[in-house]
Amino acid sequence: MSGITVIGSSFGAVSAIRALRKRDARVPINVLAPKPELIYNASLIWVPTGLRRGNALRVPLQDFFARHNVRFIAGRACGLEEAGRRILTDDGQTLENAGLIIASGARHIKKLPGIEHALTICDGIEAAEAIQARLQGMSGGTIAFGFAGNPNEPAAVRGGPMFELLFGIETWLRRTRQRGNFRLVFFSPAATPGERLGARAVAGLLATMQRRGIETHLGHKLVRFEERAVHTEGGSISADLILFMPGLTGPAWVQDSGLPLSPGGFVRADAQLRVPGCARCYVVGDAGSHAGPDWMPKQAHMADLQGAAAAANLLDELAGKAPTQIAPAELVCIVDSLDGGTLVYRTETRSLLLRSRLFHPAKRWFERRYIAALRG
Repeated sequence: MSGITVIGSSFGAVSAIRALRKRDARVPINVLAPKPELIYNASLIWVPTGLRRGNALRVPLQDFFARHNVRFIAGRACGLEEAGRRILTDDGQTLENAGLIIASGARHIKKLPGIEHALTICDGIEAAEAIQARLQGMSGGTIAFGFAGNPNEPAAVRGGPMFELLFGIETWLRRTRQRGNFRLVFFSPAATPGERLGARAVAGLLATMQRRGIETHLGHKLVRFEERAVHTEGGSISADLILFMPGLTGPAWVQDSGLPLSPGGFVRADAQLRVPGCARCYVVGDAGSHAGPDWMPKQAHMADLQGAAAAANLLDELAGKAPTQIAPAELVCIVDSLDGGTLVYRTETRSLLLRSRLFHPAKRWFERRYIAALRG
């Protein structure tokens, strides 16, 4: 057997690897990714204010792969053949597999005119460091924070990091006694941004903005960016620094792969995370359009749950059994503000919202625990 191939090396991928190896000590596992590393994206929000250094969030995975007897292959997928059994790579390799887990993440939609004038925190360490350099080089002015979604797939939005970046920078400005020199504006084409967190969370976030003296510009379609302005159908915002999170779409390589895609450009998946029409092929994390409620999050925790379920289902399929595992729809996040945080927990039957100063150290503790487990 040619083994199982996992495309990607982020949260859904490492979760799938753990689950595969826990259930089967012998099955060959191959990982195809540009580098043997994981970027702990959840903590990028702390780089601009100096709480984290970028390289501390770059987690080498060589030891993790060695402990789990995984063969790493450097490269990027660029296509599939034979209904998923053959992977084509950007450097001309052809990789055979008996089963496939796609965990290659999503990409930001950067079509808005002038978007090169905005910085996107989730673009990675370099973007976070660029925000830090710009922020710490300012003595005053206006900072505009915003996010948008994918018009063809409303769930393909990542607003949480922008709330955290906004509140974190506001806290940092107060701590450094600069707050009076800065105007902070939050913008979004949504009238009630952050709806996937639940109505109570949205109301709480907007109330926090008002309490902290943060202006809002909501419910107006974005038109374009300029170097010092955000233009919407409801008016313009003058800004010295623009921090913006675009909506998400699927990875570029799947667009011509022959895989079934959702209207928003993601790989379709059924309740068991299988890709329809592609035998023994699964998709986890941000790359997929998954069955579930309309608030289904695109976040690391959901990718972890999906990675574990996909691994179990794939091994069952390879053993001739029907896959039955379903990743529960579960949103768990701490909206951090440096001086505290808001815990948001949501399932199809429960919803919880708690605020505490303890949630900031709790989020830092979880980061250390997650990274330490990968380092071994």
